[in-house]
Amino acid sequence: MCSKSRQALAIVEENTSKFEIIEYLKNPLTVEEIKVLLPQLNINAGELVRTQETIWKEDYKGKILTDNEIINIMAKNPKLIERPIVEHNNKAVIGRPPENVLSLFT
Repeated sequence: MCSKSRQALAIVEENTSKFEIIEYLKNPLTVEEIKVLLPQLNINAGELVRTQETIWKEDYKGKILTDNEIINIMAKNPKLIERPIVEHNNKAVIGRPPENVLSLFT
């Protein structure tokens, strides 16, 4: 777990005792799970991509892709999904910076 994920987890633990950790690098999200997550995050598929990852730069950077294509790419390459993501009460945020998580609990 990266430092940002650990910091976000600490904020979650301070605000609720009921949570589930989904390590989507080990258990990749499905296309459908990503499609559910995007409106909770209130972003489009491209905004969920870690564009500095080598696979993105080498294979996809500069290409015009639809949201569905990007979602399929992320499902096949979970390393491209921004993290950590925290979901609470049908809303979600990307925990970068970790303080973003606080908006879910106010």
